[in-house]
Amino acid sequence: MQANGSTQTRLAATIGSRRGGATVFEGIRRRIRKHRQKHTFSEYGFEVKTFCLREYGRVQYAQWLHPAETKKDITDEMIASLRTFILEGDTVIDIGAHTGDTTVPMAVVAGRSGCAFAIEPNPYVFQVLAANAKLNPTLTNIVPLNFAATETDGSFTFHYSDASYCNGGYLSHTRRGMQGHRYPLEVEGRNLEAFLRREHAERLGRLSYVKIDAEGYDKDIIESLMGVLQQYRPVLVTEVFKRLVREEREGLFDVLDRAGYKHFRLASGANPQGEEVRRTDMTKWDRFDILALPRR
Repeated sequence: MQANGSTQTRLAATIGSRRGGATVFEGIRRRIRKHRQKHTFSEYGFEVKTFCLREYGRVQYAQWLHPAETKKDITDEMIASLRTFILEGDTVIDIGAHTGDTTVPMAVVAGRSGCAFAIEPNPYVFQVLAANAKLNPTLTNIVPLNFAATETDGSFTFHYSDASYCNGGYLSHTRRGMQGHRYPLEVEGRNLEAFLRREHAERLGRLSYVKIDAEGYDKDIIESLMGVLQQYRPVLVTEVFKRLVREEREGLFDVLDRAGYKHFRLASGANPQGEEVRRTDMTKWDRFDILALPRR
């Protein structure tokens, strides 16, 4: 039977209403999923990706499948930058390793005869880091460590911006505190210098590179590693966290200066040494990385 004009109009209105209802319903479901992801500590799987590097061939990486995680890549440019400071057989340390996107290229350059210590306190993220530690056994030697680098051994409350993505850290000590980081998690903390001297002293003689990304806690970690830094003189890369106030930024500058380092801005590309950073420059940029080179 052929529908007349008024019937067609009613049918179109009904279909449109149903489609609109479905769209609204899907929107509600998405908001519910996002709410659950934000408020519930959960485990997410990973997908193994393969990158082809000119010198090292195929390198695998476990990409975290959390919906908020960004795509990670391992490139020849990253490798070239790291080779400025790391030799095969060296020891490197990644503090705040997260899933291992910086650990893996560091470990590739250090090689199987070297050693990459990857420090990540959050157990939900650590599972992916541990998977990355196993993926390239002929190229890398990664030791994943599930604790925070702290001044003393003990249990600490870290705070995260959401319960599932786990972006945050030991924020209660900073001047701006825990703004937007409302989800507490108890983690284990250890004095990293004492741990390394006790458990891996044979590796410290080849320590060449330390990366720290601890959401504003970097200065305290550097102070806790002062003996190792002054004795072995590794290159140091550390973050100037965007929420640090002037006093805290200048404190970070001062502790690096006291350890015997010159400050440069970390540049992208094969040449990582950017412009020199003076104490008065510490508030020049909202957030940036310092490349600290030992004064000889």
